[in-house]
Amino acid sequence: AAAAAAGHAVLVVPGPSAVIAALVASGLPTARFVFEGFLPRKGMARDQRLLELAREPRTVVCYEAPHRVARTLTDLANAFGSTRRVAIARELTKLHEEVWRGTLADAVQWAANEPRGEIVLVIDGAPAAAPPDEHALLEALCAQLALGATVKDASTEVATRFGVSRRAVYELAHTLPRAPR
Repeated sequence: AAAAAAGHAVLVVPGPSAVIAALVASGLPTARFVFEGFLPRKGMARDQRLLELAREPRTVVCYEAPHRVARTLTDLANAFGSTRRVAIARELTKLHEEVWRGTLADAVQWAANEPRGEIVLVIDGAPAAAPPDEHALLEALCAQLALGATVKDASTEVATRFGVSRRAVYELAHTLPRAPR
């Protein structure tokens, strides 16, 4: 990753699969990754899978056919955000081997040149989500309490929704004026 970031050429010796070769050459984190194969081609299954992968913290590796890569990169940019880093490995271990690196927005433009050959996409994992601020937790608590939930039930619901400690939310609930105890 450091060599690629410094602008050095990274060549990969042929190995067991294009997945590993592309991952190593990508310059993206290699400690943990998920291999998706080919994404669903269309419809709700594709949209759902892209939404799931947009939240995936590990590096995502998938295959794509050259005639579909432009559409896939556009869909990825829409689902993951245009600034997410990506590497596109094409024709690995062959004469016209290429590893392109940039953002998903730039990758959409790269794909306009109608690339040929076998393509492996390596997409940076989702950044860690920032913990919710206290104001958001309080708003959610107030909404639950207004619906008639008990402090305990409201705390459990809010903690689950925001992925935080139930105890912390419960204690926060007791800072509200006139919160039932």
